Amino acid sequence: MSVLAIDAGTTGVTALVVTEDGRIESRGYEEFAQHFPRPGWVEHNPEDIWQATLSACATALGGASTTPACVGLTNQRETAVLWDRRSLAAPRRAVVWQDRRTSGICERLRAAGHEPRVTELTGLRLDPYFTGSKLTWLAEHDPAAWEGVTSGRVVVGTVDAYLIARLTAGARHVTDPSNASRTLLYGLESGAWEPELCELFGVPESALPEVVPNYGELGRTDPGAFLGLELPISGVAGDQQAALFGQTCYGVGEVKCTYGTGSFILTNTGTEIVRSESGLLTTVAWQSPSGERTYALEGSVFVTGAAVQWLRDGLGLIGTAAESEALARTVPDSGGVVFVPALTGLGAPHWNPEARGLITGITRGTTRAHLVRATLEAIAFEVRDVVEASAEGRPPALKADGGASGNDLLMQFQADQLGTPVERPVIQETTALGAAFLAGLGAGVWGSAEELRKTWQLDRRFEPGERDDARYDRWRKAVELTMASTEG
Repeated sequence: MSVLAIDAGTTGVTALVVTEDGRIESRGYEEFAQHFPRPGWVEHNPEDIWQATLSACATALGGASTTPACVGLTNQRETAVLWDRRSLAAPRRAVVWQDRRTSGICERLRAAGHEPRVTELTGLRLDPYFTGSKLTWLAEHDPAAWEGVTSGRVVVGTVDAYLIARLTAGARHVTDPSNASRTLLYGLESGAWEPELCELFGVPESALPEVVPNYGELGRTDPGAFLGLELPISGVAGDQQAALFGQTCYGVGEVKCTYGTGSFILTNTGTEIVRSESGLLTTVAWQSPSGERTYALEGSVFVTGAAVQWLRDGLGLIGTAAESEALARTVPDSGGVVFVPALTGLGAPHWNPEARGLITGITRGTTRAHLVRATLEAIAFEVRDVVEASAEGRPPALKADGGASGNDLLMQFQADQLGTPVERPVIQETTALGAAFLAGLGAGVWGSAEELRKTWQLDRRFEPGERDDARYDRWRKAVELTMASTEG
């Protein structure tokens, strides 16, 4: 038996066919357009995401030996999507998680004294990152689209809910707790939409999807809508929680870091809601069909891999992202250069949406190799900042995945900075793998989490060497300078 996993990411959709022993039999990928109507604004056309999903799935299915038994789904989180309940057409483009247009709304709610209560209920903070303020913005600035929401014709949700609606030809309007817990509208303790928060953000509760468990039969694909297939949709989770599941971090205290556009560090805290005093978010990892919820602490770093892309596309210092390792190895260190890649503000643990990037320590001797090395060091420093902010203390190991986890220099530097081993699995596409695991668990392809653990294979373990704390101190001072530059 095999599972079809759909990973609807920020820049494209990946589809994998995963076999019972955890191998990837075939894959498909399709990019979709990014829209930047104004500085700080990021939008996607929902129809583009759906068409990319169909294309990626058709490619993956074309390379598979048998028809999969079920479908699993994972997605970019926090993005706000509107679509017509019957036609499924979107009245406007989606507002993406990276979009910063709602900082004024967040500031207004904070000034009115709402943040402590919002944090108490949701485990989050008032930041443009999350879905709630995006929906408030749409209500205030796009009355034509929002009229459909208030009249009941148009529904709202995150990308998972939109894709499930498309896959089922509109039969299901559902989301899962991992995605719901990123909206600012869901209560961690109640496990449901909070009327108080819906009122605060001006979102009709009737427009929101039903919250269902992360695995079990959540709906069935409609053959007319989805490539002639009628399959159970039996697993769904937001991308970072899916990666935690795909890394088989099922025990309390187990930690993974996904090195993608940004870096996301999640620690499994079990069935206990652990609250952070130092800038980490409390979130739902997953919920079983019995209703038991597993929680996580999350540190969201907005720009890591995107900083390497900026060196390539913005500055032209490298031809490909993969070149960064070879070039950085041509110098013994960054030559005193420190780069704080706050290109879209600072996430955890600092949470400053107005912060901007900063490069310090440049001399006549600085070369592009020093700047590239300083960028890789910045990624490791940002992850260390988050790990040190965690009340759980230093983890026994950090499981690494995502594109930049293939960079051996970065992984070794990360192990040195954390003083803890970094483990990279054979399959680094753990986000899609997590969606496959959830779906397979929900459809009986795998019988237990222990069975899934056995499919996880180590590619390489990076043991910590000597830690250069002086470089980290320079980094902390540069972050302070970045923060100070936004004051006044």
